[in-house]
Parts: sequence; C-alpha cells; structure tokens
Amino acid sequence: MHHRSHVRGAGLGLRRALLSPFAQTPGARDQVDFLEVAPENWMHLGGALGHVLREWTEARPFVCHGLSLDIGGPRPLDRDFLRDLRGFLKTHGIRDYTEHLSACGDEFGHLYDLMPIPFTEDAVRHVAERVGIVQDQLGLRIALENVSYYAQPGAEMTEAEFITAVLETADCDLLLDVNNIIVNAVNHRYDPLDFLDRLPLDRVRYLHVAGHHEEAPDLRVDTHGADICPDVWALLDEVYGRLGPVPTLLERDFNFPPLTELLAETDRIRGMLELREPERETRRHA
Repeated sequence: MHHRSHVRGAGLGLRRALLSPFAQTPGARDQVDFLEVAPENWMHLGGALGHVLREWTEARPFVCHGLSLDIGGPRPLDRDFLRDLRGFLKTHGIRDYTEHLSACGDEFGHLYDLMPIPFTEDAVRHVAERVGIVQDQLGLRIALENVSYYAQPGAEMTEAEFITAVLETADCDLLLDVNNIIVNAVNHRYDPLDFLDRLPLDRVRYLHVAGHHEEAPDLRVDTHGADICPDVWALLDEVYGRLGPVPTLLERDFNFPPLTELLAETDRIRGMLELREPERETRRHA
C-alpha cells in the first residue's frame, strides 16, 4: 500500500486544554501514537508553553494541520508565514503538513471560517498554482483536506471531481476527513460510499475523524465538539477496507470529555487498525 505518512497508528489533536489533563495522567501520552497541532497556535510561543511543546515533540511523532494558509483565497500567499512555518516544522522534526481545501479569507483579511471554493476549472488552476508555491517554499509535499460546506456557489463539477482535479493538477496528497464526508453526504443528499469511491484514495496521507452535531435529520453541523457518531465509525471501517490500516487522528476542539474518554476513542481506532494489520502482512508475503 501507499502509506505516505511519516506517522502510524491512532492519533489525537493536541489542544492547550489537554496539556493539564495529560500532565496529571501518568502514561497517558504513551497511549497516543501521534499528535497533531495547528502551527498557528504554537509557532510563536516562547516561555513555558514553548518548552512544553518541544518536550512533547521530542517524545512523540507529530503532524501539522494548518488553519490560515487560505489556499483557495484571492490574496497573495503569506511568504513570511511560510518561512516561519518551515522553521517550525524543522525545529520540531515534523514532516507531514496539511491544510484545508478551502478559502478562509477575502481581500479584506481573515474571516476565521472556512469558505467553500467554487467547484470550477479556474479554481482548480488557482489552487494548484498556490500549492506549487507552498511545496517549493516548505521543501515538502503537502496534503489537502476535504472540508464540510453548506453552499455550492457556481459549481461546474461535483465535489469529488473538484478534489480529484486539484490533487492531480497540484500533485499533492489528500487528508481524508471521514466526518466531513458524512456531514456533506447528509446535507447535500449524496451517498457517502459512492463519494468515497470517486476520490483518488491512492493519495490519502492520513485520516481525520471527529464528532459533529445533528441539528435536524437532514442537517449536520461540523463542530468537532462531540463523540464520534456511529455512521462515521462505519464509514471509517469502509475506508480501512479499501486502504488497509491508514494512520487516523481524532479531532476534538472543545467540549472536552475526561481524557480517559478521549483515549477510549483513540483505543477504538487503534483496535480497528490492528484488525487490518494481518491483511497487510498477508499481502506483503503473497
């Protein structure tokens, strides 16, 4: 299999709110195979928090998932940010960097919400060109995440066609967010398995899973503030059926349960991954 990522197993998004529970729970850090941070939240921290992060990144494998690159937006890319990001990745020995396939700003600045990019040929070219600049500046291949969206302005192609076209034109990878497939499938009334099979799965770097809010039977809101739903667990298993044991990260941004409950979810992911391991061994020796 492709297994492009530099990490493996079951991961967890490291938020500042989790630092204290981890510190108070001996051995908890060793229960997580890898961690993910948003570089924007950590890269200019000095002092105690800066030391804490360095200690974590020396102890465990890390990936970075960005928030503000604005890969689909109209403004010029922030070269200073990219320079600082490259330094941050190097300092902490992080070799996986991912971003959202969306726009998070307009010409007036950050909107702090991920805006859908129109599914058009022009947008494919625009994003691919920007990905090329980012990969050159960082000196590494990046991955883009399929995002949740609530409107499709001026679409010329489907979401799956758009994602595929961007990844192929830019020659970058996919951070596959399993939760976002379920959210979008409900909101836009499509079949999640059909959508999954239209994606370039050979480009998957790693997976995200998270909880979301069921606003109504036909409306889901992507919140990262709840336990993982049964339909997300089911789709995750379908992904493993197609790709084998791909590294998988649990995202939780707020409304944190006790650390033991979060670790129970990462344990469940690890158990699902381990069920797929013998298949990989068999394939290797076949």
